[in-house]
Amino acid sequence: MRPKRRLAVDLKATANLIGALVKYLGLAVVFPIGVALLYDDPVWPFVATGAITSGFGLTLERATAGAASRVGVREGFLVVTVIWLLAAAFASLPYLFAGGNQLSHPVDAYFEGMSGFTTTGATILTDFDELSRSLAMWRQFTQWLGGMGIIILAIAVLPRLRVGGRQLLESELPGPEIAQLSERIRNTARRLWFLYIGLTAAETLALASLGWFGIDERMNVYEALAHAFTTLPSGGFSTQANSIEAFSAAAQWIIVVFMLLAGANFALMYRGIIRRQPRVFVRDEEFRLYLLVVGVAATALVVQLWSYGTAQGEAALRAGIFQTVSIVTTTGYATADFAAWSTLSLLTIFALMFAGASAGSTSGGIKIVRHLLVGKVLRRELEQTVSPELVMPIRLNGAAVDERTLRGIAAFILLYIGFWAVGAAAIAIESAIGGVDVGTLDALAISASAVGNVGPALGITGPMGSFEPLGDVSKLTMVVLMWVGRLEIIPVVVLLTRHYWRL
Repeated sequence: MRPKRRLAVDLKATANLIGALVKYLGLAVVFPIGVALLYDDPVWPFVATGAITSGFGLTLERATAGAASRVGVREGFLVVTVIWLLAAAFASLPYLFAGGNQLSHPVDAYFEGMSGFTTTGATILTDFDELSRSLAMWRQFTQWLGGMGIIILAIAVLPRLRVGGRQLLESELPGPEIAQLSERIRNTARRLWFLYIGLTAAETLALASLGWFGIDERMNVYEALAHAFTTLPSGGFSTQANSIEAFSAAAQWIIVVFMLLAGANFALMYRGIIRRQPRVFVRDEEFRLYLLVVGVAATALVVQLWSYGTAQGEAALRAGIFQTVSIVTTTGYATADFAAWSTLSLLTIFALMFAGASAGSTSGGIKIVRHLLVGKVLRRELEQTVSPELVMPIRLNGAAVDERTLRGIAAFILLYIGFWAVGAAAIAIESAIGGVDVGTLDALAISASAVGNVGPALGITGPMGSFEPLGDVSKLTMVVLMWVGRLEIIPVVVLLTRHYWRL
């Protein structure tokens, strides 16, 4: 008799770790509860959310007690993929409990929750004034939690994650590889979070000062904190229906600076800013290309806006730079309705949706380092076509890049394009059947925006529009794209292979 093959994944250990993470995730409602008390809003939606989330996590953890030490690489992949699905459900509960006309439908609430935790920034909302102050701040706060990653937070604060912590970190941080800041993974996570919190505080102070000095009367402390919460994670949610257009030029320039910082590698920023080693920025090939891409794209967009008479002078300069940085870093803020710009401008913005910022940043997309390495591989292939005997290792910042990493990048890009194409087809087909006004380019942009965690798309789903008109199938398609895009596709696709589950 043929022996029964056992699973290669320890499901009990996986469930135990998920339970622990969810248990602590429920404590995040303490902040919106404080906001609700401050503004005399209903508190019970957040209390109920915290109780349900922490209660579920505690129950799961206790039901699988004794399995915590068996977390390895395989379990790490499963934990990361599942926790993001649960985090989106957690984020959606206050919307459902609060009721209202916009987020009472479970699909819509889950869409908003997934968009928040994956820092995508796509929204179902059409009437922003319907949300209470506390619920609007909760919406912003979910992006801040998702920006650096709830897994990273857990690694930083939970001693039990010493086992398997490195695997979880490598599954969570975007990019082909991670530059460690210290030998201990928990120290690395803590330092990244301290930098993240410090930059959030700095932006809050910079924006709030505009209100204090009368430069921007709309930018009070509430608005400053709300937008800092969604700038540093490259999220893009705003408290205003017209996004950052609602605020002054000074506020827009400040946000541009912090979006640029959010798109840089956080490990690189830690060395350059905290350890005072500014030369690392000059030496880093990805950072140089990142600035070059932003500079060239911004110049092209400014010229187009000026040439077509869309904007002039400082307004054209600000709009071109702001929108370029916002799309490249996948933040998704807007200072104008770019969906109404010229066709050439729209194509430029559409192309930028595939760029992404630096690996190790909070942005989505393909990432600059992957474009850089693919370019080097193409150059090597061309040169070896002429000189087959030529040996040319691919180097990044002077260090040779492993061929396995290069194959992984090629696989990622192929999968990325595949998910984008399938997603666009599903959205286009359902929209055509349902009579939703979504053109071909609009469907392509919606899918690219979702898988790249960009936020706004084109047409009715542009920066001043909403994804509310889309059907449930299209919304759920976007949910899947946002989920796999935030996890950089590979950890999710790995779960679909037979080798992952069997020894």
